[in-house]
Amino acid sequence: MNDVLTDKVIIVEGRSDKKKVETIIKEPIEIICTNGTISLAKLDELVEMLENRQVYILADADEAGEKLRKHFKRELPEAEHLYIDKMYREVATAPKRHLATVLLSANIDVHKEYLEMS
Repeated sequence: MNDVLTDKVIIVEGRSDKKKVETIIKEPIEIICTNGTISLAKLDELVEMLENRQVYILADADEAGEKLRKHFKRELPEAEHLYIDKMYREVATAPKRHLATVLLSANIDVHKEYLEMS
């Protein structure tokens, strides 16, 4: 479902982040992993590929995540940054209910059962 070229793209740091987000979202969205860090060459390639698409950055609430955000803010200023609560630190360890709420706040369709979880 997420390998199809869609208008929306979510950029995450790692594979575990991608897998977690994939289970929560209901609409077809491409999810791209940076694997933590990203070279300038790869970033330039990515920026070109993402032209005219709605891009969301969902990075961890830590130093590496902030560094990644800075790169994207500079190279892709129109991207929307989604933030998890700092107490969870990592997207992969954040509760699905929390992630569903964060994604829904960006008008990304999520499976309703994740919103109803306690």
